[in-house]
Amino acid sequence: MVQRRVSATAGLVQGRHRQELFICQFSDMTNSKGCIWSGGDPLSFSLPLVLAQLIFIFFVTRIIFGLIRPLKQSMVSAQLIAGIFLGQSGLGRFRSYAATMFRPGGKLVLQTVADIGFLFHVFVLGIQIDPTMIRRVGRNAVLIGASSFALPFAVGGIASLALPVFSDIDDATEHFLPFIAVINSASFFPVVTTLLSDLKILNSEIGRIATLASLVNDVCIYAASILFTAVDASASDSKWNGALSVAWIGAFVIVVVFALRPLLKHVARNIPVRGSMKESQFLMIAALALICGFVAQTIGQPAAVGTFILGIVVPEGPPLGSSLVYKIDYFCTGLLLPAKFAISGLSMNIFSLGKGKSLLGVEAVILLGYLGKFTGTLVAAVFFGVSFRDATSLALIMCCKGIVEASYYIGLKDSGIISNEAYALLLITMLVITGIARPLICYLYEPSRRYSGCRTKSIQHLDPNAELRVQVCIHSEDNVPSIVNLLEATNASRRRPIAVFVLNLMELKGSAAAVLVPTHKRKVKLKSLPSRTEHISNAFNILAQRNRGFTAVQHFTSIVPYATMHDDICTIAVDKGVNIVILPFHKQWAIAGTVGANFPAIRMVNQQVLHKVPCSVGILVDRGQLADNTQILFGHSLFRVTMLYLGGPNDNEALAYCCRMLGHPHISVNLVWLRHSSDVNIEKKMEPSMIHWFKAHSKVAGRVSFKEQVVHDAVGTTQVLRSLDDCCDLCIVGRDHEQSELTLGINEWIECPELGFIGDMLATSDYSFSLLVVQQIPPGTELINVESLKPVAGSFLSGSGIYSQQSATSKYSQQSATSKYSQHSATGKYSQHSASGKYSQHSGFGSLG
Repeated sequence: MVQRRVSATAGLVQGRHRQELFICQFSDMTNSKGCIWSGGDPLSFSLPLVLAQLIFIFFVTRIIFGLIRPLKQSMVSAQLIAGIFLGQSGLGRFRSYAATMFRPGGKLVLQTVADIGFLFHVFVLGIQIDPTMIRRVGRNAVLIGASSFALPFAVGGIASLALPVFSDIDDATEHFLPFIAVINSASFFPVVTTLLSDLKILNSEIGRIATLASLVNDVCIYAASILFTAVDASASDSKWNGALSVAWIGAFVIVVVFALRPLLKHVARNIPVRGSMKESQFLMIAALALICGFVAQTIGQPAAVGTFILGIVVPEGPPLGSSLVYKIDYFCTGLLLPAKFAISGLSMNIFSLGKGKSLLGVEAVILLGYLGKFTGTLVAAVFFGVSFRDATSLALIMCCKGIVEASYYIGLKDSGIISNEAYALLLITMLVITGIARPLICYLYEPSRRYSGCRTKSIQHLDPNAELRVQVCIHSEDNVPSIVNLLEATNASRRRPIAVFVLNLMELKGSAAAVLVPTHKRKVKLKSLPSRTEHISNAFNILAQRNRGFTAVQHFTSIVPYATMHDDICTIAVDKGVNIVILPFHKQWAIAGTVGANFPAIRMVNQQVLHKVPCSVGILVDRGQLADNTQILFGHSLFRVTMLYLGGPNDNEALAYCCRMLGHPHISVNLVWLRHSSDVNIEKKMEPSMIHWFKAHSKVAGRVSFKEQVVHDAVGTTQVLRSLDDCCDLCIVGRDHEQSELTLGINEWIECPELGFIGDMLATSDYSFSLLVVQQIPPGTELINVESLKPVAGSFLSGSGIYSQQSATSKYSQQSATSKYSQHSATGKYSQHSASGKYSQHSGFGSLG
């Protein structure tokens, strides 16, 4: 018989704050070395036990997250619930399970591993913060952030001071009540931005206000925390200890900012723009994070505070910040971090909570803190012009707690500052209130409500000599040549000027806050914007200079997650009264004519824009013809544009855009009208108005041809489409068409519904020409009323480096019934008078005011 060894013994000893468990373990009980074959227990050894614990915690957390995710709950809530479930309130009530899986000898190793994971997770949170944002916070955001901290702090502080007078509570509870008042006043920036990202409102109006307000709140809570640390140190030991602790913290921050930050910037400069960091660079930064954690722990601060401060000075975004986030985040957050909160639940027993006056007093202080934060945020937001519904959503966002607050609760409990019962109340209250607030936010706030039900004028209904407002979206520098030449082909002139709004779109990487900035203003400078922004701006500025006097360009840069990128596109379209948005197709073609690259995320953005943008949309499928600008600019040969017309509002819009190209000296336009054989004898007066208009203007335009193709069925339609390949460089077609015998059967094998079934067929590798698919804004919606669409809350973003247009000063509206529109073709001056102000455009300067 194999004799089993005792791996560890445990007993109670008097600790610093209370009785603690003292564990003695054999030094050679680390690796099991295959003891299972000799009848041993692998879980008696440290390494197999911690691996089994991590695996078990991971799967339990993921299962719980899968169950609560439909309720809009977060991963942090799943981790906390998993900790409670695995602890004394759940499975820990079974002695055999507790003695096997979470035996006393294994908790210490698991906690050490979990703390290292949490330390690096906080380092990642610091990387995602841009400290320069604090300089761009507007006055109103400062007041909202300060109010969301001051009121709960005052209410909680008064309650914590008054409670011992009116209630009989013990001295320990009286001591930690002020700490609860302080921590419940916080709305930490990483927690708020993570919540906004989860709910897909990070780049919404309320999302940006919450981002800036939480940044102000962070400054307040850190100042209060340092003050409390100094006071507590002075009271417990020498009176100079408080000042000495603050001095050491200040010295540590100075070393990190003025010694380590230049080093990290030097590392970032040595990383190629499109390359990855070296392994030695990564290891050096990881070692620096551990050193900062060690120093912070030495001077009396949590180790995570040191790594967090180091993370803040790391240059955010690519190439360094995003690379570090990519390398660290998944492993530490996905595997090690759940263990941090699982351990927090092991010692918490919900069923052991009593009903004494002390616990009721603690819960009263906690709830008053939440009530004060909700009220402070709501009142301040409504005072500064936010609608009551949106202000309620903002207040709920600021009330939500997350990983940072939970870690503070754990630290306070481990330090003996708060009792186990108070710790349990804090966690349970946090789970309940945050769990209720998240679905309420989703119900109350919908970013698309700002522009839903409204529209701008379509090109078809725009005065032929009026200014055409085009918004172009750029995902990469490869999109620039084709879009620039499409705008050149649009044939801007003094009689028909074009205003171009360039939106440079980038995925949010290595940063927590979304960005939308007008980069045509020289004063706007963001360190996170890569050099490609200048390249894109220069290309469109050259277009404006080449067509000086009748083409105006404004540049915007959006750095957001792909999931909410369409909101920024729609926001610019509404604010600028855009007539059509041009989107690049999500596929790029190689030289051989095959698909060279496929970007599903861009496809998702295009689909969202098609459904939500309040104007017409064009999807540009470029196969290389448009990228060669010499043909359009210098006319070595005519650039051949073919308009395929089947009828319907989308084809009318496409034909209206095509008509803008008439008269260009280097472009030939060919209109192909597909008609069914049963309609051959249609009377002239029944001819579509757009066809009639095209015929009337093509007589004086030159290089224009018109052809009627009579077909019997979809086979004939396909033959006509194939005949275009040899005589077309760019084909323009509407997106959706009514079902008829001309298209019957074509839509059965559609691959890209966003192009429509005709566009989807023309976008296959069977054809070699470029394609522009146009969708007209659906009828039945009212023209944009700027006064109702532009909330007064836009002023919160003023001066913050985030794009906003003040509703009280410079609003653009396109109101056919109320606005006064005038076009002076001789001087190139465009003016529009609206209810809120006067908008003027002096096209001679090549910019839009």
